[in-house]
Amino acid sequence: MYDGSSNYYASGAGQPRYMASQPYGDNGGSQPYYNESFAHSQQSMLPGGNASTYNLNENRSYYDDPAAFRDNVALAPVGQNRDLSEKNELYASPKAKSQRKAKIIGALVGFVVIAGAVVAILYFTVIKKKDGTSTSGSAGKNSTTLNVVSGASGSKITMENGTSFTYTNPFGGYWYYDPNDPYKSVARPQEWSPALNETFKYGIDKIRGVNLGGWLNPEPFMQYLNNPTPAVDEWTLCENMAQDTAGGGLNQLEEHYKTFITEKDFAEIAAAGLNYIRLPIGYWAIEKRPNEPFLEGVSWTYVLKAIKWARKYGLRINLDLHTMPGSQNGWNHSGKMGKIGFLRGPMGYANAQRALNHIRILAEFISQPQYKDVVTMFGVMNEPLGSDIGKAPLFAFYLEAYNIVRAAGGTGEGNGPWISMHNGFLGNSEWIGSFTNADRVTLDQHPYLAFSQPNADPMEAFINVPCKAWGQSTNDTQAQFGLYNAGEFSLAVNDCGLFLNEVNGGSRYEGDYIHGASTRIGSCDPWTDYQNYDAQMKASIKSFALSSMDALQNYFFWTWKIGPSAVSGKVESPAWSYQLGLQEGYMPEDPREAAGACGNTNPWQPPLQPWQTGGAGAGDIPQTFLASYTWPPTSLTTVGPPAGLPSYTPTGSIITLKPETATTTASGVKITKTADPGSGWNNPKDNAGLYVEIEGCGYLDTYVDPAAAVPALCVQSRDVSRRAPEPVPSPAITPPPTA
Repeated sequence: MYDGSSNYYASGAGQPRYMASQPYGDNGGSQPYYNESFAHSQQSMLPGGNASTYNLNENRSYYDDPAAFRDNVALAPVGQNRDLSEKNELYASPKAKSQRKAKIIGALVGFVVIAGAVVAILYFTVIKKKDGTSTSGSAGKNSTTLNVVSGASGSKITMENGTSFTYTNPFGGYWYYDPNDPYKSVARPQEWSPALNETFKYGIDKIRGVNLGGWLNPEPFMQYLNNPTPAVDEWTLCENMAQDTAGGGLNQLEEHYKTFITEKDFAEIAAAGLNYIRLPIGYWAIEKRPNEPFLEGVSWTYVLKAIKWARKYGLRINLDLHTMPGSQNGWNHSGKMGKIGFLRGPMGYANAQRALNHIRILAEFISQPQYKDVVTMFGVMNEPLGSDIGKAPLFAFYLEAYNIVRAAGGTGEGNGPWISMHNGFLGNSEWIGSFTNADRVTLDQHPYLAFSQPNADPMEAFINVPCKAWGQSTNDTQAQFGLYNAGEFSLAVNDCGLFLNEVNGGSRYEGDYIHGASTRIGSCDPWTDYQNYDAQMKASIKSFALSSMDALQNYFFWTWKIGPSAVSGKVESPAWSYQLGLQEGYMPEDPREAAGACGNTNPWQPPLQPWQTGGAGAGDIPQTFLASYTWPPTSLTTVGPPAGLPSYTPTGSIITLKPETATTTASGVKITKTADPGSGWNNPKDNAGLYVEIEGCGYLDTYVDPAAAVPALCVQSRDVSRRAPEPVPSPAITPPPTA
């Protein structure tokens, strides 16, 4: 628990979070306090049954802005909800409807859905011949083969690998994908969520999302656990894989990409009542340096698949750049576990320049008209440890990143994505008054209850904790800053879960946590053995989920899926899997049930201010704020002004991300024309060079110890000007610019 001191954690201490196939027993820990963790939990299955267990962890107990986590709102009795008429009107919670009204609306909706499905199938499966006549998909065997490009619940989906499943969506959603017009975005995930070609009213329409954690940014691994250097992060995983030539070498990782998340998961996410996906990726999806062991570029292929599948099922994507060169937090999910070398140490400035390259390249791609309706939010950095980096350098970086994204897509609603900025564990109060009039910026926070000292309370004692811990902070942030989103949260109230605190890290709950003294509370078995949860346990977990959703309002659960243990054959961190919760009955089948769960009698009321959603005043950031956070920063922690540090020069050639070139479709699907996938670069006026090494200058390793001595400065030119957003022309497909 935070005690008011500044010594939560030793500087640069590792904060892993794992998700893997779990061949051993589980860990434990319990905690009722209001703590935000720096990590997550997830799991991925690798070839041969070896997977990774996601680990959320911090070595030190951390309480993010305790004052902001207390509210005085009246709470509903345990297990009950109080609905508000205002929320009923805005969010149409199923609990808010009378039985009579529900029957009337249900009948009408059912008629509309059925009629709509019939019309859609008739419309989308009738193709005109050249002579002007039309042919139906139900014609005889000699008739033209037709592409069914849309369907409602009950329709059949055939995936690229030839396997099929039945699309089931109880909420009136429908899919749409036409291989002859693959960038058309009209699908709807549920009847209450806007279709992709409709306006998502941020602040009114709720973000109900889930992370695809551990898919394209895997996080530790049971594979190679007995090697001299076990895999504890993606860096060491890739090193071990590269040496395992008999097993397939580094390319084994692609098998994980292929199998851990598939198209069917996207259909199931929409069927779960969710409308958004947070997609974490590593910077090596774009590029890596020769001495970095990551698998370069391959995961980008699966980012494109994620966009394609999200488009098909009406889901919007929050693309999350989960890693920074040098590491922004020292935790395993940043790519390399260890110390913080981003905006810290002798390579801190150069690493930040390189990260700005990555942000720019991604922003240019997703701002193209082919993708902007699907990738509607961009998380420019995951979980920077602001206490170590410093507020001033962190805000300066965020402001430069903001300008880069707006230069790529433009200013105002519909021009480029929303920009999600993690609060850096500084507490939301540190952000109030910052980024005023910034165009479509949302503040991201990751509230977890799992990582403080545990107690022996049963699950039902935690039901209303999210309301008391997070409810008022959410209201205050939306009123005083703008759109708030909880980029990660889970159902865990303790640190029980195999390797949750890192490989062989132990747990606070069982008293064997390796990063600090802890008193054993008991066995983790009752918390992880979901197969033996009784009805009361499941009901309590579900009520906790509803309280969390209502308190956080706009959220992304961590995570959708955790793979089973290679030893036990079951998931060993059940509090972190949305999919498992649905299967086992402890996650709500309809997330709208959360409306009113906290009994808040004075919730924040929409709408957001016009400038916060891209309207009048958007982009007019006060000059006083701009002058306070110039780029490069005035100084970096421990090493002083960037002018005395190694840096790159902005003279490199533009790198554009490649779109999907070879269209793979299910058997029998006919492609009669080729669609334009875009050039990879939205704004042709954004043609300044990328940051690259200065010819003739030597550089320290990207992940050099931040305490290392600063080398003698190589003669170099330096770009010290801030990037300013430039006007963006009407959307058009343009060739990549030249430097």
